[in-house]
Amino acid sequence: MAEAADFQGTGHCAARRWLRRTASVLAGVPLMASLLAGTAAPAAHAATESPGATGATGSRSVRVALDTLAPSAPVKGDTLTISGTVTNEGKGTVNNAQVDLRVGPRMAGRTAIDDAAARSGVSGDVAPIGGPYKVVLPKLPAGIPQDFALSVPVGKLGLDEDGVYQLGVSVTGKTSAAPYDQVLGIQRTFLPWQPDGTSKKTQLTALWPLISTTHLSAETGPDDQQTPVFENDELAEELAPGGRLEQLVSLGSRLPVTWVIDPDLIATADAMTRNYSVRSGDTTVPGRNQAVAIKWLDSLEKAVKDGKVVALPFADPDLASLAHRGKGVSGALSHLQPATDVADDTVETILHVKPSVDFAWPVDGAIDPSIVDVATSAGAHKVITRSDSLQDNLAYTPNAARPIGGGTTAVVADYRLSTAFQGDMSTSSSSTLAVQRFLAQSLAVTLQEPDNERNVVVAPQRTPTAAQAQSMARALRDLEPERWTEPTDLMAAAAVGPDADATTKVPGASHYPKKLRAQELPTQTFLDIKKTQDRFDKFKAILTSPDRVAAPFGNAISRAMSTSWRGDPDGAAQYRNTVDTYLQSLTDEVRLIPKSVLTLSGRSATIPVTVQNQLLQGVQNLVLRLKSDNPTRLKLDGDLAVAERPIKIDGGHSQSVKFTGAGNANGPVQVTAQLYTVDGKLYGGPMTFQVKVSEITPTVMLVIAGGVLLLVLAGVKMYSQRKRAVARKAGAGPADGGDDGESGDDGPGDGNDDGDRGGRGDTNADAPGPGATGPGSPGPDAPASDSRTTPGSAGPGGAGPDSSGAAHGTKNTAGTKAVEDTDPGQPSDPTPDTGPESADASGVGEKVDR
Repeated sequence: MAEAADFQGTGHCAARRWLRRTASVLAGVPLMASLLAGTAAPAAHAATESPGATGATGSRSVRVALDTLAPSAPVKGDTLTISGTVTNEGKGTVNNAQVDLRVGPRMAGRTAIDDAAARSGVSGDVAPIGGPYKVVLPKLPAGIPQDFALSVPVGKLGLDEDGVYQLGVSVTGKTSAAPYDQVLGIQRTFLPWQPDGTSKKTQLTALWPLISTTHLSAETGPDDQQTPVFENDELAEELAPGGRLEQLVSLGSRLPVTWVIDPDLIATADAMTRNYSVRSGDTTVPGRNQAVAIKWLDSLEKAVKDGKVVALPFADPDLASLAHRGKGVSGALSHLQPATDVADDTVETILHVKPSVDFAWPVDGAIDPSIVDVATSAGAHKVITRSDSLQDNLAYTPNAARPIGGGTTAVVADYRLSTAFQGDMSTSSSSTLAVQRFLAQSLAVTLQEPDNERNVVVAPQRTPTAAQAQSMARALRDLEPERWTEPTDLMAAAAVGPDADATTKVPGASHYPKKLRAQELPTQTFLDIKKTQDRFDKFKAILTSPDRVAAPFGNAISRAMSTSWRGDPDGAAQYRNTVDTYLQSLTDEVRLIPKSVLTLSGRSATIPVTVQNQLLQGVQNLVLRLKSDNPTRLKLDGDLAVAERPIKIDGGHSQSVKFTGAGNANGPVQVTAQLYTVDGKLYGGPMTFQVKVSEITPTVMLVIAGGVLLLVLAGVKMYSQRKRAVARKAGAGPADGGDDGESGDDGPGDGNDDGDRGGRGDTNADAPGPGATGPGSPGPDAPASDSRTTPGSAGPGGAGPDSSGAAHGTKNTAGTKAVEDTDPGQPSDPTPDTGPESADASGVGEKVDR
């Protein structure tokens, strides 16, 4: 490790440091001797070790919690105040309990700090300061916490040389089982002592992450505003006063930090500032936290106005999972560069600052060659890693930046400082210990090479809790006097020249932590994403306004590979399934309407197929293909087995597409209709139906022709008979006295008009015989060229209302028609929307495009 030989060096400086360490150790010997002498008889008992600083076994039956330690880094003239609680976790009462402060020797480096923090026993501890600087508790009953407070002038602590000192608060007392004084509990911490500023200060870069989990779905409302649909309303809790993200913004606004932002978070918060919906079971309800989101974004915009901002690729994709599980899936890496482009635009649009998009941040800073390759494919030239991944074998902590090949710079965050606040910081005791250890490690870095100014980066956990953020902020505020550190930003740290001896070799894949590899997104994740992306590409290609769906679905696909899904494989799978299911429901809104059986009576007729578009927007770039499974019996569009038509339909409309079918032999034929995109990709499923071909043979035609001839002959015969009857009546003259209305020569006032001339006589006098009144025959006064029929009265060969195919928008091109059978088990086509297409509004409940 880089700090394995802390405080070592070359030449006289190294010698001086070795002498100082030796003196410090020797100075501690009398203190330890006095401790052993002061305890006399109980020394053997005090030396007993027990596991854990808070254990309740053996002599460690009292738990000590340090709630406050102020000032955390004192100077000359200060008074150190320590407060907390002691709790007897044994079974009996502790008598004559005494709380003491113990100050150990100066620590010899960063590794010594780690070792001291790991100690659990009391063996070898120095004697307490004693005197008036103690608290006596006559009785300490079991299970009842008791408060204490110690105040000691710094001058009484024995702090001589600059450095880190170990501090211990112990409890001694007697029990019924051991009626002599013994150490029953101790809590150790560290006290940095640097009263005067160093000549060369460590340049410290602190990253301040604003990252959350996925909250926004791919679904949007059908309105013009495309109201977003949230998976849940949990983000509001984080943005509200006291919430995790509200605390991060509030604390970070007063600190010299570099903001590291996932653009998806601010895009989601921005969506909350307007109308939004939240899933609630199988439905959605209106969201009601617009005011919370507006206030948070306003606070964030003010906080970053004069600061430095790094934007991660949109939705913070899991680079390690992509490198190890997704790189072999076609198209998986193609999402990274667009995610970086969206990140840049999102941050600048919402926060009005120009972010840096040149940094990649793998999980916990763990890298190998494949992770570096994936990170740079997103457009980044700098990778934030950590010193436990890219290890240096140096006696000091080198500068953070160093080249790792291919024009890529590794920015190495310090492992100890970066992980100082990963534990449970919900109690004041744990927070105080973490802050003191962080300050101690930062001072130890500076004192390693006091004449060599270096740059150190702190990259904490991605999603710190509110308590962790408060502890980090407290530690950074304690560094503000700038006695041994100075704040700087990530961009400046990445630009600092590397140490000549710093490691530049990226560790192999075998060194990647097994724990992190077990949390990676599986290969199935990227296969699912590819399936969704392919379906989305086909869907988007047919839309007249693809921009309405491009952003919601593109962002949802990016969210599906987010780092936030680590440790939640079920949640990740459910989110991917929700996105894909919703996309499928939209693609199904453009579909073929099922048809019933058709009968083709004659050699040719039109075959209608209806395409329905229930989206809000129009569709285009589609082709409808109709295929005859038996082209010998039924051919399409002249002499084809497969015919096709281009499709373009407005939103909320349908279109009846017509094909010409020609039958060559009687019998059923299965016909398949299928939609395709213009580039030949299938769209939706096929629709099949049956066409019954019923050819009209020459014999049938002869029979029909004979029937027509008989009708014509009958008409001629009836006409001849009528003419002869008229002639006979004319020859009889008026002497007949006949009044049958047949004579046309009656004078005025005769009163015997037969209707031939005046049209008002006996209407039955000239009534033709039964054969003359058959369907299709002309009336007595109607010329042959002006014959008409009433609906339903067409005779054989006449044209009825369906002969033109109007029921389905078809046209009979050869005097025959395609008749659709009325099969109650098979739905018929809806009323087609033929050109011009219907302009009716979409019906209530219609599924529409988002």
